Amino acid sequence: MKRVFTIIVYGFIFSLIYLVICKWVMPPVTITQLSSWIEGYGLKKDYVDWDEINVNVKLAAIASEDQNFATHGGFDWQAISRSLNNDPDKNGRAAGAAASTISQQVAKNVFLFQGAAYIRKPFEAVYTKLIEWIWGKKRILEVYLNTIEMGKGIFGIEAAAETYFHKHAKDLSRNEAAMIIACLPNPKIFTVVPVSRRVAWRSKGIMKQMNFVQGDEHVQELLYPKRKDK
Repeated sequence: MKRVFTIIVYGFIFSLIYLVICKWVMPPVTITQLSSWIEGYGLKKDYVDWDEINVNVKLAAIASEDQNFATHGGFDWQAISRSLNNDPDKNGRAAGAAASTISQQVAKNVFLFQGAAYIRKPFEAVYTKLIEWIWGKKRILEVYLNTIEMGKGIFGIEAAAETYFHKHAKDLSRNEAAMIIACLPNPKIFTVVPVSRRVAWRSKGIMKQMNFVQGDEHVQELLYPKRKDK
């Protein structure tokens, strides 16, 4: 028992060091990416910096997946409450907003594994708070858009943009960004090219939600920072 405890402690210390390093360095590979390769889907990824990702993509991700991303501390308690109560959403939010936050998804995708939620969730909560404290919102969104699965064996917005639209992530239009984000959370089934019925339908809703959240002052502060006077 003591040996198991020691292994857990050292494992956590190692993961904490890795987490701090990932504040500046992109994760070389994730368990989800390795699983994709092992399952025969391949592994296509091409990490890009924050400034190389079009603001349309960042806005689409927030509008679709986590509209309170700019203000919550890692967990959207209002969305969790609505989900538990099974109440219809009355605030015009996209369907994905009631799911795990972007911060939780990053914690799961980068440091943990898919499935086995009852085992994973406690660890996910810890890593979610750690990246909120250590990384900050900008880095979390940057890592999210570089590591999330966006098709069979396709990870990150740059690989998705090149595969589906033959352009860089920085050149994606509003509609193209919405289409790619619309394939979440099951990009193996909800295809961007050829466009599935769900992606075609949901991308239109995402663009409407982009207009909705774009005016939020906290989102503007995150995505459109004011230039400091020299």
